[in-house]
Amino acid sequence: MRTPPVKPQVPYTCLVCPKKDSITLLENTILANPAVPEPDRRLHARYTVQVVIEIRQTGSDAPMRLETTNLSLGGCYIQLIMALSLGARVQVTLWLGGYPVVIQGCVVTRHPQFGNGIMFVDFEGEGEQLLKRYLHALIT
Repeated sequence: MRTPPVKPQVPYTCLVCPKKDSITLLENTILANPAVPEPDRRLHARYTVQVVIEIRQTGSDAPMRLETTNLSLGGCYIQLIMALSLGARVQVTLWLGGYPVVIQGCVVTRHPQFGNGIMFVDFEGEGEQLLKRYLHALIT
């Protein structure tokens, strides 16, 4: 049985967040055999956890307060009826144990009437360390 070809990794550059140009993701492909799942492109372990999140789109004064459906060191997914545009820059505030973790992010997936995937681009202060400790505590 022949396995379908997989395209090589290509650099992924968010159009409005060029700081993340060193991250590589597998290019989306249509495989010859639809029963074969596409490889996972994530760089960090993903946890199914609901965390209070506040999102501000660049240029907007009104924050949206939601909960994550999953979370990793590299980003999160949120359910949103009116999904944000791909490439939109956002400021994310995660509330971890009552402490705010402020992160600059970029919308990298869009599923209309369902939600968005947000890639974390830049953590403020000790935010990255706080998130690492929080995620580590989930598995211990």
